Amino acid sequence: MIILNILYLLVSAFVGYVIGRAGDYISDTWMNDPAWLPHHWIYGAILIIIAYFFPLAGWSGYIASFGVGVFISDLKDFWHFKFIGKDNKPINERRFWDIN
Repeated sequence: MIILNILYLLVSAFVGYVIGRAGDYISDTWMNDPAWLPHHWIYGAILIIIAYFFPLAGWSGYIASFGVGVFISDLKDFWHFKFIGKDNKPINERRFWDIN
């Protein structure tokens, strides 16, 4: 049972990573990298905080795991403390499977 729970947490983190990358890809390509949109590592941090302070009947681990996945998908922007603004990536350097 413990192995199955760990597997669910890893799947939740992977889904969070994929959704974070999809959000970054959509904002860069379809929305033309708007300057008013916050970087998505902030959403991952908010989910981790929500999971810590508001445990929801066993769901807090999955919410935190999902938030970690979203956070990791934008780790480079967190490292440079980018909160709001453009990524200014050239079109040929935009990758889906990347840590932005």
